[in-house]
Order: sequence, then C-alpha cells, then structure tokens
Amino acid sequence: MGDLGGVRLFHTDHGSGSVVLLLVHGWGGDGREWSPHVEALAGRHRVIVPDLRGHGRSDVPADGNTPRAMARDLAALVARLATGPVVAVGHSMGGQVVNLLAVEHPEAVCSVIALDPAHGAAGDEVADIPRRLRAYQEKGAEAAAEFIAAAFSPDAPAGLRTAHVRTMLGAPGHVVAQAYAGMYTDPEAVGIRARSEAYLRLRACPSLTVWTSAEHAAWEAGLRLPGARVEHWPGVGHYLHEERVAETVGLIDQWCDR
Repeated sequence: MGDLGGVRLFHTDHGSGSVVLLLVHGWGGDGREWSPHVEALAGRHRVIVPDLRGHGRSDVPADGNTPRAMARDLAALVARLATGPVVAVGHSMGGQVVNLLAVEHPEAVCSVIALDPAHGAAGDEVADIPRRLRAYQEKGAEAAAEFIAAAFSPDAPAGLRTAHVRTMLGAPGHVVAQAYAGMYTDPEAVGIRARSEAYLRLRACPSLTVWTSAEHAAWEAGLRLPGARVEHWPGVGHYLHEERVAETVGLIDQWCDR
C-alpha cells in the first residue's frame, strides 16, 4: 500500500526494463483483471498495477471517487515510485483516467493506450445517462452489475462474465455512483463527446485508442489529433483486453517497441 497524501493505493510492481507500464482497470473492477497480461509483459518491462481509489484493496473515501481524483492519485504514485514517465494503459473508465493523467500531469506520462475508453458518449448513450445515474445512486453495485453482465461477446472466455459481475457486486455503492457521475455528469466530467473532444485536444503525448464500436473509432480518428492512432476491433465485447489477451499483449509490446 502506498500512502499518497491521505489515500492509500494498493499496487503491485513486477519485472524490470527501460519501459514502465502502468495498467489501469475500469469502473467497479480492480487490478486483478490485468493478471495474464502482467505475466506476459513483466519479462520485458516493468509493470505497475494499481487498484484505483474506492476499488479493490485501496482506500475507500467517503467522497471524491472520480476519474480526476484517480488521475491525481496515479501521478502521486508514479512520483513516489520514481519511475519516470510511464506508458499508461487504461480500460473503460481507466482509459479516461489515463488520458486525464496525460493532460493534467504530463510529466508522469510518455504515451497512452486507451482500450474502449469512457469518453465520446453520444446519442442514445447520453440520453440514458440520467436514468443510469439514478439507478446507481439508488441501487449501487446491484444496478451496475446488470450493465456489466451484458458487456461481453458470445465468445468471451468461460467465467469472465461471472468474475466481473462478482467484482462489481463487491464495489461500494457510493463509489459506483460517484465514479459514474465523475465520468459523465459532474461539472468537470469529460465523458460526453463535446467535452471529450476538448480535453483530448489538450493531450500532448502519443496515443493509441482501441474501440469495439466502429462509430466511436470513426469519430475519434476524424479528430485527427497529433500523434494519435485509432484502431477498431470488431466482434469483441467491452472487456476486449481480457477477451483477447494475446492480441492485447502484442499490441502493448509493439507500442513499446516503437
């Protein structure tokens, strides 16, 4: 556990190498989802895997469980570990967190990989945000688990859906609601498309974004951001990095080699 000025983050530190990877989980999850990736990557790179505030084995504050606060925590963790700039890899909410880390704490990041990140919401997704937030505020993790259960492709590995539903059901209800609001409805939230575009234009480091949605991939590629690469992986669920572990490891390795 690292004490980062009031919030202690559980994290593990694996391997060694000139490249330091920071692997960041998503909403209602924890760092265990990166376990197979760590085993494949730690022979070539140093790999740091935190549990975000309010999640897993880290401290659970009564309030402030938002992506911006999580990014501040990670900047403090990177500084405490004296890693130098990291390749920050994030999934879903973690994708928003690592992009916020790159924008607001650029000294901590040399590049970003965002996997199906929680930005660029538009259309029906935006229209449904108020209903979903009310559900999370009223039912907490129980309502969130219903969403998670539908986030996998038919070809997802056996047990993956159940593992994530169980993890989400163990998440504190107030964290679930605060983190969702922090992504989409708080005054500083950047998850809705217009705000996403504004904050992504502030990112100065190289970036790679992988989308499971062709529409989202086309939108972000159309921004033509300097140093940005966008890919689309069809036929895979939201937890793409766990449905396609070997492909994700290869993607990260190739990105580091460049």
